[in-house]
Amino acid sequence: MKRSIKVLLFALAMWALAWPVCLSASESPFDVGGKAQLFVDRLLVRRSERVWFTQHQGKKHPENPLIKADRPWEGWRLDLRCGVLYDEKEKLFKMWYMVDQPGTESKVNYSYGAAGGLHFPKDRCVSCYAVSRDGIRWEKPLVGTLKSRDGKPHNAVSYAQLFAVIKDPADPEPNRRYKAIAWSGGYHTFVSPDGFDWKRLSTSAIAPDHDVITGFWDPRRKLYVAFPKQHYTPWRGHKRRLFYTITSKDFVHWTERVLSWKTDLRDDAGSLARVSQVRPILDRPDDPKLMRTEFYGIGIYPAESCTIGFPWMLTINSNARYGNQEGPQEVQLAVSRDLIHWKRPFRTPVIDVGHPDQWDGGSQLTAASAIRIGDEIRLYYGGGNYTHGTPALFREKYLDTGKPTGRKTKYTASIGLVTWKLDRFVSADGPAEGGRLTTIPIKFSGRRLEINAATGSGGSIVVEICDAAGKPLAGFAPSDPFTSDELRHVVTFSGQQDLSKLAGRPISLCFQLNSASLYSFAFRN
Repeated sequence: MKRSIKVLLFALAMWALAWPVCLSASESPFDVGGKAQLFVDRLLVRRSERVWFTQHQGKKHPENPLIKADRPWEGWRLDLRCGVLYDEKEKLFKMWYMVDQPGTESKVNYSYGAAGGLHFPKDRCVSCYAVSRDGIRWEKPLVGTLKSRDGKPHNAVSYAQLFAVIKDPADPEPNRRYKAIAWSGGYHTFVSPDGFDWKRLSTSAIAPDHDVITGFWDPRRKLYVAFPKQHYTPWRGHKRRLFYTITSKDFVHWTERVLSWKTDLRDDAGSLARVSQVRPILDRPDDPKLMRTEFYGIGIYPAESCTIGFPWMLTINSNARYGNQEGPQEVQLAVSRDLIHWKRPFRTPVIDVGHPDQWDGGSQLTAASAIRIGDEIRLYYGGGNYTHGTPALFREKYLDTGKPTGRKTKYTASIGLVTWKLDRFVSADGPAEGGRLTTIPIKFSGRRLEINAATGSGGSIVVEICDAAGKPLAGFAPSDPFTSDELRHVVTFSGQQDLSKLAGRPISLCFQLNSASLYSFAFRN
């Protein structure tokens, strides 16, 4: 009994070390420090009057799709379940993506096991490498490291799949400058000196199960973070795909997983709406007993004060013809302050779902991480004009008729791009007659207040410094009106901007919004 208690106490101590973000002596007043505070989760909103919140979809690049399957080994589609990064030193965008090789049909599953006639014989799916100077026009350099059947140059760099890649210039070991978290007979870590000559680092799986895993470096917490999927988790009456969180300080030792991405009643209740919008391309009729929503994968953007998530929501309408499940997949928006508890207030696509006849009208997924380039957030995403259970995924030909299922001629998947201006995922909006938003009690560090905001014709934003109860603070008149569209407008009070004497004290902010949108605020030095 005593030994069991000691083991439990030790486990709790290790959990506390692994999850410092979950522990806090006090959360009120909430410490915003000097980091930009977004309105995705409304954590900082105490009261809002005549104010609504709007999710803003990423802006699709006009040249989408930017990358298509056009090499002999790339088969009928490209699958961006991997990583994209911008190499500051080389001034180069780098991408790792998956391909589904053409070849003799596997009798078991299209993505597992060797099949005769493949360009790279060990597995149907391989990870390839692409680069770009501007992130728009991409090249596929022939730096491949896999041994091919014909011996010709190519860009395939690993049999490991779902490559979430991190470049770590601070690692003193040159052979570990590139790090990756991927699936290869299990969830494993990999290292490379250059991004295409990869070696497995982990000696055993870093988490159980298989399939999609997202990995990234959290600069705020100084942690490596991964979200491994578990299939067939009993949840809300079905066996579903759900995700867990694990972390590591050294990329070698990983914490025990914690269930962190769970669907709920609201997800399931909205299933029919998502299914109905792709009805023309569904392969199977609805089965109400099977209809449900699951997580298929997750993309991430580490914002200053929170972590933005881009979950891939698979909506199942029925079982598929050749196994698995049928249904569409869309990307939504999520946010977390601790990597465990995730809020998804909107439950609508953050990337517009194309019409069923468009290249991304049936299935969407994202790169492991979005990247910030200047004042722009870029999220590369994969899109397909088919649903999760289409026969084209599992067969080149229908078993009963022998006719082609439509790979590449009718169905294909490519890679595109959506962008946002900095932190403009969600806005708090006020009407022409005015709305008012009051924050919870906060404390800050810094000297001046900046807002990321835009006003309409005749609109304005006025800020009041209030006490913890929301009453105007003596000695501080309302701010000078803001009437513009700026990412970092410095708020002035009678022409003055210095608020340093309030640093560390409990205050609240009251925003008067007239025909205006407020995206974030921050106290800066």
